Amino acid sequence: MPLKTSQDDQIQLNLTPMIDVVFLLIIFFMVATKFTEIDRSIELELPKVGSAGEAAVPNKPKAVTVFADGRIELDGKSVDRATLVTQLTAARQATPDLDVILHGDANCPFQHVADTLAACHEAEVTQIGITVELATAMSQSKSSTRK
Repeated sequence: MPLKTSQDDQIQLNLTPMIDVVFLLIIFFMVATKFTEIDRSIELELPKVGSAGEAAVPNKPKAVTVFADGRIELDGKSVDRATLVTQLTAARQATPDLDVILHGDANCPFQHVADTLAACHEAEVTQIGITVELATAMSQSKSSTRK
């Protein structure tokens, strides 16, 4: 049986579907551009007001940091527990929906964090967030090899 050693037809790439898709994309973007021009050309007279007052400023959460040695900072200033309660109470009276973000050192004994949470509770702060760092796969694999 003779083997075929030459190729009769050369393989060709059919570009028709790709050209169709490109033309459809061009038409889509041309139509979408026309819609944005129509939105800009709407003539509208906005109502006017005498005074608007001050815009409400979003509340910035208070940052409480607990260090490994038990030191506490409120917004970067070192405070003791009693001062923390006093300042948080005053801030909560000024802003009833006060948010507190608690940053605790990973090497800190939990008792320091618990005391700080109790101080926030004494100040009647109800919105408390605790920051953590997500463990990466690398640190998890290191901890599993140390066992």
